[in-house]
Amino acid sequence: MREFIVEADGGSRGNPGPAGYGAVVSDAATGETLRETAEYLGVATNNVAEYRGLLAGLRAAHALDPDATVHVRMDSKLVIEQMSGRWKIKHPDMKPLAAQAARVFPPGRVTYEWMPRAENKHADRLANEAMDAGARGERWSEAESTAELETAAGGAAGVSEVPGVDAGVSEVPGVEAAEASELPGVDAEVSEVPGVEAEVSEVPGVDAGASEVPGVDAGASEVPGVDAGASEVPGVHAEASEVPGVADDAARADTRAAKAVAAPGWAPADMGAPATFVLLRHGETPLTPQKRFSGSGGTDPSLSDVGREQAERAAAMLARRGTVQAVVSSPLARTRETAGIVAARLGLDVSIDDGLRETDFGAWEGLTFAEVRERHPDDLNAWLASPDAEPTGGGESFAATAVRLAATRDKLVAAHAGRTVLLVTHVTPIKTLVRLALGAPPESLFRMELSAASLSVVAYYADGNASVRLLNDTSHLR
Repeated sequence: MREFIVEADGGSRGNPGPAGYGAVVSDAATGETLRETAEYLGVATNNVAEYRGLLAGLRAAHALDPDATVHVRMDSKLVIEQMSGRWKIKHPDMKPLAAQAARVFPPGRVTYEWMPRAENKHADRLANEAMDAGARGERWSEAESTAELETAAGGAAGVSEVPGVDAGVSEVPGVEAAEASELPGVDAEVSEVPGVEAEVSEVPGVDAGASEVPGVDAGASEVPGVDAGASEVPGVHAEASEVPGVADDAARADTRAAKAVAAPGWAPADMGAPATFVLLRHGETPLTPQKRFSGSGGTDPSLSDVGREQAERAAAMLARRGTVQAVVSSPLARTRETAGIVAARLGLDVSIDDGLRETDFGAWEGLTFAEVRERHPDDLNAWLASPDAEPTGGGESFAATAVRLAATRDKLVAAHAGRTVLLVTHVTPIKTLVRLALGAPPESLFRMELSAASLSVVAYYADGNASVRLLNDTSHLR
């Protein structure tokens, strides 16, 4: 009896948004690729696209040999657990897709295995090719896929490499220091809905070989648990063209169902419509290249020319996604200016929330980390050791910042249930919201890096769970 390996993936640029799937059938004994299939679905959710990819892969395997056994490998924890029978399928739009997939082969002839996203590159590439073809108003073809693969051979490492990873640079929260070329755009899934898609095993706070201090903005990217020499980080996913295409007739039913139940944003839709916060760090200021503490108690600098350009690029990206429904900003000048640039592009107004302001760094405002170390060594050591310690001169502790941000989060979640809201804020508030969503310890603040104008996304669900995504480099949008 022959045995096939089916690897499948699906994606949605907007969730719901332009979506597609890809699936690969290979011989389990030789590893030879036997069949590739992909399709553009029009507007659909991630979960619909993933299930459609599974169904297409199983049907392709059945067409090759209906008597074969099949081992399915996917990076969707949700699909794998549901098809394995360990998780209930609650969403009404997932049930018929799962039922169709279960009927392709007789019971007992298909097994399921979850794999990290970084290992699912073949199916992921096909899904993106299908979405790209749909954006051009075309259908995906296997010949096109082969040509693109040959063109890419020998090229860059691609989406598996995180731009800017450098374990040699220390980052301190609140200190302005970011590479001008590092802008939002690469979608790196750090954590999905707890118990559904937790695709990154590294827990924030694990030493990656270089200390990053929360509140100081640095240009080097430090991914928790990732060695600087590693070229592949699980969960990193780069999205290609996002221009909507025309849905084909076969996908329209799933499209209508997905649009009926899903709210705009990046988060999965099958757990109900979340309040999705797109967290945009302000663009570069004159203090950024100098790596200086810049909180809410300092000179309140405006954006530099580079910072304004960064804000324009972030605005262009968000306009292409088309999912942001409201804009809320910190009251400080650099965030208000960034928010104004983005809001003007999106045709939205900006509201101000004082709870989104940066931490007050007291007497350290305007100083570099080295200058603080020289002038206030004992206070700095205490601050690095405990979230309850305050900067010299009566600044705000990270513990106090967390209390403020938690209250602000709860208020905004209640006000924007089911909506996607852009929050334009600062390094420490963004890191704090991400830390709280992940349930990570306070020291994890020292293990995150946020470039100027970088994006992070947190979706909050009615059951109290949250999903987190980090986006950083959009230099390719130039």
